[in-house]
Amino acid sequence: MSKILFTSESVTEGHPDKACDAISDAILDDILSKDNEAHVACETLATKGLIVVSGEVRTTSTVDVEIIVKRTIKEIGYRNGNSGVDPNEVRILSMLHEQSPEIAQGVDSDDISEQGAGDQGLMFGYACKETPELMPLPIQISHRLTERLSILRKDGTLPWLRPDGKSQVSVSYEDGEPVSVNKVVIATQHDDMLAEYGTEEKELEFVRGEVIQHIIKPVLDSFNYPYSKDFIVNGTGRFVYGGPEADTGLTGRKIIVDTYGGYAPHGGGAFSGKDPSKVDRSATYMARYIAKNIVAAGLADKCEVQLSYSIGVAEPTSFYVKSFETGKTSDERLTEIARDVFPVRPGEIVAYLDLKKPRYRQTAAYGHFGRELELFTWEKTDMADTLRSKL
Repeated sequence: MSKILFTSESVTEGHPDKACDAISDAILDDILSKDNEAHVACETLATKGLIVVSGEVRTTSTVDVEIIVKRTIKEIGYRNGNSGVDPNEVRILSMLHEQSPEIAQGVDSDDISEQGAGDQGLMFGYACKETPELMPLPIQISHRLTERLSILRKDGTLPWLRPDGKSQVSVSYEDGEPVSVNKVVIATQHDDMLAEYGTEEKELEFVRGEVIQHIIKPVLDSFNYPYSKDFIVNGTGRFVYGGPEADTGLTGRKIIVDTYGGYAPHGGGAFSGKDPSKVDRSATYMARYIAKNIVAAGLADKCEVQLSYSIGVAEPTSFYVKSFETGKTSDERLTEIARDVFPVRPGEIVAYLDLKKPRYRQTAAYGHFGRELELFTWEKTDMADTLRSKL
């Protein structure tokens, strides 16, 4: 019997990197709402008192960066005194400029099947039977912990919570199957409560007790796995200073959090701020869609999909399906079936998954995968019956 521990992490929407993802995706959504043929590659940097937006855009619309940035940081919960970014006083610098025409000439085509990839690169998708959403257990628990931190902060249940935070979950596996949750770590920003509790030790005792009762245990109980109660909460003792005041944020710096928590390979390309002509985003979504439908169809218990592209070229340079010896047929046959059923040229992916509509602000925290929201078309399992019929 083989035994291992596997660990994944998540971060809250108030983590400075995730705030930058949210701003970039909010700008993308605003542009797509007015021009769904726009090409956008938007990057954000956030530090104390300053947010910088840069990147390449080709659009017929106009975008008010300052309004979008201020609205987004208010939604996250940044305010005077809790993050170093006050929506009323923050300095915003916009450096968006026109996209290179050399990229455009390789991507644009009236025939969607001939539209080339916006860049070269490799992308992975993954699915497994560890959770109902067909996600690896460690990242799925991690996301639900950070998501609950934000929900209870915003609804007033735990009003002393501040926006920044992290989770980390270690799961015990035996012969490749999850059997228990071995360790849970939470780092959560909070109000300065020394005046109320007198010492840092008593302040931490309060924070730890509340986080265990209201965050950790309800989430773990919902997954129905045995778990160790040896939790770590705010291992440094206190966490008052957070957000961009304590740590400069950048778009695209949480790519493992965004996907499978390290459980599956990653091609290296970030998602946020990129319109769907960028295969870093759209082809990764399609790879997840393919893998999830294969597992949902019962063709495999675990499934990994890889796609790769050359800039300006429509046909993928490679495509495979891997089932880790859990498939009902060979990996070669699964690859043939998937290639026959699913579109994998960039323009066809965008059309099939309906990716030109605003929805990307919703993806910016708590996982691009494993949340079965209506606009997350890549999370649907509507091709499972078709796949089964191909065997």
